[in-house]
This record gives sequence, structure tokens and C-alpha cells, in this order.
Amino acid sequence: MDIQYLKGVGEKRVQLLHKLGLFSSEDLLTYYPRDYEDRTEFKRLCELLPGESVCVRATVSSPVQHSFVRKGMDLFRTTVFDDSGQIPLTFFNAPYVRNSLKQGEGYAFYGKVSASARGVELVNPVFEPLSAQGRITGRIMPLYRSTAGCPQALLRSAAAQALDRDLDTLPDALPDALRAEYQLCHMRFAVQNIHFPQTESGLLQARRRLVFEELLVLQLGLLRLKGQAEKGRRFTPVSLEDFRARLGFSLTEGQERALSDALGDMQEGRLMARLIQGDVGSGKTAVAAACALAAVRNGVQAAMMAPTEILAEQHFVTLAPLLEPLGVRTACLTGSLTPAKKRALHAALAAGEIDFCLGTHALVSDTVSFAELGLVITDEQHRFGVRQRKELTEKGSQPPHRLVMSATPIPRTLSMILYGDLDVTVMRGLPPGRKPVKTYVVTEDMRARIEAFVRKLVEDGRQVYIVCPLIEDEGAGPASVESYAKRLREDVFPDLRVGVIHGRLKPRAKEEAMRAFAAHESDILVATTVIEVGVNVPNAALMIVENAELFGLSQLHQLRGRVGRGDWESHCVLFLQSVSDTARKRLDVMRRCNDGFEIAEADLEMRGPGDVFGDRQHGLPVFKLADLSSDAKLLEETAQAARAILARDPALALPEHAALSALADRLISQTGRD
Repeated sequence: MDIQYLKGVGEKRVQLLHKLGLFSSEDLLTYYPRDYEDRTEFKRLCELLPGESVCVRATVSSPVQHSFVRKGMDLFRTTVFDDSGQIPLTFFNAPYVRNSLKQGEGYAFYGKVSASARGVELVNPVFEPLSAQGRITGRIMPLYRSTAGCPQALLRSAAAQALDRDLDTLPDALPDALRAEYQLCHMRFAVQNIHFPQTESGLLQARRRLVFEELLVLQLGLLRLKGQAEKGRRFTPVSLEDFRARLGFSLTEGQERALSDALGDMQEGRLMARLIQGDVGSGKTAVAAACALAAVRNGVQAAMMAPTEILAEQHFVTLAPLLEPLGVRTACLTGSLTPAKKRALHAALAAGEIDFCLGTHALVSDTVSFAELGLVITDEQHRFGVRQRKELTEKGSQPPHRLVMSATPIPRTLSMILYGDLDVTVMRGLPPGRKPVKTYVVTEDMRARIEAFVRKLVEDGRQVYIVCPLIEDEGAGPASVESYAKRLREDVFPDLRVGVIHGRLKPRAKEEAMRAFAAHESDILVATTVIEVGVNVPNAALMIVENAELFGLSQLHQLRGRVGRGDWESHCVLFLQSVSDTARKRLDVMRRCNDGFEIAEADLEMRGPGDVFGDRQHGLPVFKLADLSSDAKLLEETAQAARAILARDPALALPEHAALSALADRLISQTGRD
């Protein structure tokens, strides 16, 4: 039913509802409240305290008095009493109360208690006669996400009408046996009580049921992706001793385990879909290079996709000298290549004249084809999303093995969502010689000392990163790269070489700024978070982050990981502009902890899943109710339920699974980045 035909909506109000994505009465059923007001507890007038929102039962003791304050401001006042005392009521611009509140009659009121010269008062309370109590008082009231001009009363009325019209015909996607096993209420009870709960217990039951379905559908979708093409080409074991000899160092225990897991997958004849998740500097690239060499020695090509040109070029510069002497023909494909170079590289890939191609999104363009692609490696894979990371795997004549890597430690609950279609190897620990970075949280009164420290480090031959949250000034606000670099060049360090890099620079300019810093042609690099991932300058020994409270903890940990890569003691200075206890508490986690996984858990708990990646939320589904930081137990339960369902019915072909199958397919098609 079109929403405009609901009582009280009409042509004007329907536009407000459309802004909220509400077009039909069916839409309203799943437009769940964002919060609730508990109006079930009533207090006596003598118990009221300023600042609390309460329900009271009281009798009107005097007629409503009207006074004119100024144009556009009329006050309406009266007094109410119960057996414990009396208090005044004040209404702003509410002439209707003169006829609605009658002297000597009793009403139930709900509103916020304010301090007044006469003690306390209720300001603009909602009310109803005691004879009709229960519509807006004495119950739990929903609060919906709204838009300007759209009152809560309209949303409540519309939701109530939708429930009256459609609730009895609402289907339930969960089979009866599953609901019984996990003690879940029926969908109809859940929807009724998520909108208008009769009790707190009913609300909790409703939310648990609806969150369970949300998470179960996602788990089913991801697990189906994982199992769609389990058979893959079988690699034969090959010797990698010459590779180990060229490395010049021994692989850590974590690296050996990750390599063993990946080679084991590819040698089983099962299509590999594995994530190597390791902290900053844990050595994932060496594992990826060994896997690429194993693929080439099995007669197929390998490709490695990175999210930025800087990172793709850096991988190429690192891996080409390592692999080419072992007979691996390497190349790098990025968007900034000239058309002639792209055409030549495309032709060489299609002819099988390149064994291992590194690159950016350019690798998935329609004009790129491979002679025989057997292994796809995706770096910083959380930046791509489910659909996008599949595009490169479709370049082969048969599905290639997939190895994905992330240097962003992810809490286990979030990992189950982002990487539910992958097997996971976690690499803990750092290669020998990596020193922990000393971290300091400072305020503006330390500015002069920090700048003196910068000069000392540069005089000692070291280099410094400075990260700002903005590219250009936006008034009196957070630090920006352009103005910060200008101040350093003109006022603070006119004798030092200050470089700049940010996302609005053209690819060639970014590459040149990074190359100059890596070659020690600049002493200080002022940047945005474009340097967050993969940049490797061992000579850099200090990371300064301005307005650090604006960044997620995991993002700060990534930035800190840009230093500490050389033989020198390294430092990270986090400038705190906010004086809030929350900001200090968050940054204190960074000061005392160097373990990225512990930091990621703290980030998820304190700020939520989006902030684990800063503003990079690609691949994260949008939940109506589920909260990954508080629903971890339900996430575990739904993972167990999804595995059991697919073990019995891998294709979700049984009639009782038809609704779940449709929901899972729709969710996966919407999740990820185009």
C-alpha cells in the first residue's frame, strides 16, 4: 500500500517520509526505532528532580493562563497537584492546551523536569486524560530516525497503521526448527514488539530475533560465496630454497605458518580463498612473493592488486629484484602509464610473456586479459569489498587461487563479517630487529619542544612524517596539509626540505613526492592518510599526527607503523586538541599498546566498526539493528547456525530455506563497492 494513503499522511507529509526511504506500508514494518523512551514508571510530584524525564499523574488546579512574551513567543501556564504537592506546567506556543487541560480533571503527563524559581516544573509535557491513559504514557515509546519537519507522532502513527494492516500476513524467513533451537520468537511478535513493545522483556526478545536474522543472512551469503567454487587447479610442490637464499633473512614462525597454509591450499586441489592478516611490518609481502613464485613454477601467471599506485610501485620495486633472477618476468600496471606502455603490457600479459604482474585497479579493466591466470593476490583487501575483489579472479580461464592480505588488524567479530568468505591465517609477531615505537600523547603546550625534537632528528640524519586530517583549511578547525606545510617552510623550518603529499595531487605528483622522501631529498613529509598503508622509508624515525582524536585507533596504528623500520629508535607523537575524557582515554590505548589486534578490539568497543578503518567502510554491510560491538555472542551463534544449515542444504534448495536464500543473495549483491 502506498504510504500517502495512510491516515494523517497526505500529499505534503508523504514527501518527508520519502526522504526517509519510506514509500509503502511494508517499508514501515522494517523501519525500526533508533531508541525508546521508557514511560512506564510514574513518580509523585515531590520526587521530581531537575533534568530527568518522567511520567506523573496529577490534577489541574487552575485554568490555563496565557501571556504574550514577544512576537512569535506565547506562554501558557497552569498548575497541577497530587497527594504529595504541586508544580507548575509551562507550554510554549501551544494554544491548544487552553481547551485540552480542564481545571479539576486528572491527566497523565510525560516530560522533562526543569528547575524554576518555584522549585521544579514540567516544560512542554505531552499528556492524556487518566481515563484514556496508555496511548502515550505508561508504556515504552519508540523514537525513529527522522528528518526536519517530520514529527515522531507522524512516524508512530504510520508505523501503527502499517502493523494493523500487514502484520498478520508477515512471513517468517526462519524455519520453525531453527527458531526452536535458538529460542527465537516469531517474526510477527518481533516486528510488533520492536515498534511498540509491551514490556522490556518483549523488546529484548524482538531485538534478538531480528538481529539474529540479519547476521544469519549475512553469514549464509558469505559462506555460500566461499563454497561456490571449491575445486581448483592442483599445484605440485616446488622447491623455494633459492628464494629463501635470496631473501637474506629467515622467515619468522608466523611467516612460515602463513606460507604453509597457502601452499597447502593450492596443493590440495581446493580453490584457495585465504586471508593473511598481520600487523604492521609482520612480513606479509615475502609470503606473497613466495606464493607467486610457486604459481609461476606451476606454469601459470600471478597478479597482485594494491589499492594505490604508490603501494603498487613500491611492491614492484621490492619484488622485481627478488624474483626476476629466479626467472620470474615481472611488470607493474597502473593507471598513470602512457597509452603506448599500457598497450604493450596488455599484449605481453595476454601472450603469457609476463609471469607476475603487480598493479592497481587497472588490473581489472576490461582491456586486460591473461594467458593463464592461476593466482590472484590482493593487498589491503578491506578496501575493495566482496564484488570488487571477485573481478580480478574472473580474468582466468578457470577460477584462480586467491590470497588476500591486510595489515589492518581486525577484531574477530568484524573479521567474520568482512572476511566471512575466506579462510584466515593470522600472523602475529614482528621480524627480528623491529623495535617498538615509543608513543606520546601531547597537547599544544608541548609544541615548541616537539618542533625542537624534529630539528634534532633531522640534524642527526633522520626524517619525519607529519599527518593532518585535512588537505585545505576549512575555517578555524583541524590542521590542514597545505597551511601546515606553508607554516613550516616559512616560519618554523625555512632551512629544511618540506614535502607535501595528499589525495588530490595527480598520481605523478604523489609518486614524485614519495620518491623524493624515500630518496632523502626531503626531510619532512606533510601528508594526509594517503601514506597510511605500505609506505616504507626506513630512515623515517618520527611520526607526528595532528588532531589525533579525529582518527580511529587502528588508523593511528597504521600511521605509527610507517616509522620504526630502520635501525634507529623511533617515536610517534599524537597531538590532542580535544580536552574530553573520551579522547584522552582512546589515545591512551595508543600510548601503552603496540599490538594492533588489541588496539582494533578497543577501537571497535569505543567507537564502532566504521572507525576501525577511519572513513574506509567499503565492504561493510549496513545493518538495521545489529551492532558488531555488542552483538558478538549472536554473531558466533549465527555463524554456527549458518554452517549447520549449509552442511545439510549447501544450495539452500529446500523449501524451508527459500526465503533465507533470497535474502542472502540480495544482501551480497548490495554489499561491497562498485
